[in-house]
Parts: sequence; structure tokens; C-alpha cells
Amino acid sequence: MSNKVRIPAAVWEGLDAVRQSGLTNMLDRPRVIEIAELWGYDETAEWLRANSKAYSEGIFAGFAPVEEGGEQCVD
Repeated sequence: MSNKVRIPAAVWEGLDAVRQSGLTNMLDRPRVIEIAELWGYDETAEWLRANSKAYSEGIFAGFAPVEEGGEQCVD
């Protein structure tokens, strides 16, 4: 059974882009939000603001992207 945090696929796309860039430590949530917004990942930035607990959990447990209409985990 996976303990990964389920997030919308569009949010995962933005998080993955920021992670792959290497521009910030992914634990620096405000900077991750800033970069996501700069690159046009507005849905990612909004999700990060609204789901700080789920994001923290996902940093350590991993994220599982789900397509729209799928089950999503939020605070």
C-alpha cells in the first residue's frame, strides 16, 4: 500500500518542473511557490498555499499525481 500524497496531475507537473530545475530546496515552500508562479504554474502555487500539511507529508512520502476527477488529498 502506498502512502504517497495524491495530488492533481497539473500540480505535480509544476512541482516536478521546479524540482528538476534545481533552483531551490523543495523544503523551501515559499520559494517553490514563487518559482511555480514565475513559470506559469498557477495551479501548483495555489495548491501549495492551500495544502501546506499535505505538501510537507508529500516531500517525505512522495506524491502520486491523479487525473482530474480522481481522488485528491487536501488539508
